[in-house]
Amino acid sequence: MTKKYLLLAAGIGLASIVFVAYNAPRNLKPELPMMLSYVSTPRFSPQTEVYGETVDLTRYDRHERFERELTNMCYSNTNTLLVIKRANRIFPIIEPILKEEGVPEDFKYLCCIESSLDTRALSPVKAAGLWQFMTETGKRYGLQIDSEVDERYNIEKSTRAACRYFKEAYEKYHDWHSVSASYNAGQNGISRRTETQAQTCALDMLVPEETSRYIFRIMAMKEIMSNPYHYGFVLYSDQLYRPIATRAITVKTSIPNITEWAKKQGVSYYHLKEFNPWLRDNKLTVRNGRTYTILIPEASDMKYDGAFPVYNRAWVMDK
Repeated sequence: MTKKYLLLAAGIGLASIVFVAYNAPRNLKPELPMMLSYVSTPRFSPQTEVYGETVDLTRYDRHERFERELTNMCYSNTNTLLVIKRANRIFPIIEPILKEEGVPEDFKYLCCIESSLDTRALSPVKAAGLWQFMTETGKRYGLQIDSEVDERYNIEKSTRAACRYFKEAYEKYHDWHSVSASYNAGQNGISRRTETQAQTCALDMLVPEETSRYIFRIMAMKEIMSNPYHYGFVLYSDQLYRPIATRAITVKTSIPNITEWAKKQGVSYYHLKEFNPWLRDNKLTVRNGRTYTILIPEASDMKYDGAFPVYNRAWVMDK
């Protein structure tokens, strides 16, 4: 009996030693945890180019501000991915307008930041369309905005209105970064800081955080869209949003019922409004000799079957 108790006591003692040894603190280097993926800050060049100018990113504040926006876009990847997909449809429309108006092509990335290239975008403060015009600002730059027509949602007309703003602001600042900053903060805000801080470029001004981030988000968006794969975005051509061919109808007289009018054109009310989101009612009243252009999508071009144009081959893997 004594021997039995001795063996039991020995067993308990050995178990205690093993338990203490296993749970004792270790000074060993821990193994890497098992993870599906690792989080890393994206690497980028010490300089970038925007509006035809080289921006030095080696200065600590520029480096960190750019890195913040680039990292945010890479890891908020759903929206960034959608922007690239939509660009295949929107860029072919707005790029020629920017060129014709004499505005740097890189302002298309400002458009990406403003609305994510969503033609129906409406902000909580009621800024609308691709370029996110407020009502009064839109009217000041020549857009019709009322209960039936809101040209902030018209891609071509709102782009030309944005160009008018950019050129007006450039006459004041002679610096495209300050122009883009003023689009966010307002011209009064940038003009005041230009004077009080004795700076000519918004990159070197102390501006509100939203504006500070805004001008670097434009640069970061261009960086990613110039080489999506480098930043982890893998797309194939059939995953981009295809451009849809349309025919234009010039309207010179009022349309009392858009639903019936759409049916006569061989298109549904849904698709008519999809391609003409500036039509805000079920009627269109034509006044004062105005004319309107309504786009009718071609039914033969509305399916994802077969090849379709890829606007920028850098966006896709299937070269």
